Amino acid sequence: MNLKELSNHLGISPTTVSRALGGYPEVSEKTRIKVQAAAKKFHYSANTRAKSLATGRAMMIGHILPGATKDEMVNPIFGDFLSGASGTYSKHGYDLLLSQVASGDEERAYNNLKAKGAIDGLIVQGPSIDEPRIKLLNRLGIPFVLHGRASEVTEPYNWVDVNNTHCFLRATQFLLNLGHRRIALINGLQYMDFAKRRREGYLDALCQAAISSQALYMHCSQMTEDQGYQAACTMLELPVPPTAFLVSSLISAIGVRRAISDKGLKMGQDISVIIHDDDISYLRNGRDIPIFTATRSSVFEAGQLCAEMLIDVIENPNPRGDARHILLESQLLVGQSTGPAPVA
Repeated sequence: MNLKELSNHLGISPTTVSRALGGYPEVSEKTRIKVQAAAKKFHYSANTRAKSLATGRAMMIGHILPGATKDEMVNPIFGDFLSGASGTYSKHGYDLLLSQVASGDEERAYNNLKAKGAIDGLIVQGPSIDEPRIKLLNRLGIPFVLHGRASEVTEPYNWVDVNNTHCFLRATQFLLNLGHRRIALINGLQYMDFAKRRREGYLDALCQAAISSQALYMHCSQMTEDQGYQAACTMLELPVPPTAFLVSSLISAIGVRRAISDKGLKMGQDISVIIHDDDISYLRNGRDIPIFTATRSSVFEAGQLCAEMLIDVIENPNPRGDARHILLESQLLVGQSTGPAPVA
């Protein structure tokens, strides 16, 4: 069924039907409900091209990946985020543009997108501490939302982030309360903003407990299974190895568990492990009882929230240009991977 047929069925003009489905405020709530019910019944979906012509928008949201982050394409965490965001775009009549640009070529790519009017806004992921894309996109006037924050950027920008500092402070305190004093941190790349904030939470907890941090117990790298395995193997070979690991990703933690097993140790008894980002659709952290004790924050939900915020920024721009922020808190779930510190 097309727009004209739906409008004839309802006895309402095509313009009113289109505006009701597009969420325009001048359409009464009664009419909106009537139109939406009929559209659902007859499996009608608005023509994106027609809506684009009517609104003057491209009806397209961009996710542009720098070449340096090409591995994110196969990262299940990125997949969950994209799934949450794209479902929200579809609900509001927007499509998704997913593209990759060579490292160092981002400025030209964003300028081209702006000149062509190819997108209405962007989601920016994986920000560094001094994220340069913020200044560029503000200058170009492209609406965007950052998934995460950039500690050293002072100009305003919209963001959705999890409270990484508090999350890792709590996780470290949990291990300290179990009697652990040699706690290792296996983290993301050190120039990434989330990794900086997680390290700060870890160090703050140690400082509050009057425990000196040790560089030998801290590792920064890409969050892969192999990197987690190699880092854990190295630390477990130390003359005084850690009794607990705080790991920034479930994927890295799988490597840590393999290293513990190869050493002939038992996770949860000889070595404790706490992870972050365990709520992944295709890589579950156990079924009834979590395998890993984890600080959980749904990346799928973060994708939805980023998308909702960006669409609101596009359709209801704030004349004062005030930035919009959402700070999420994580949930600490106790699993089978943690226990009291072993007796020396």
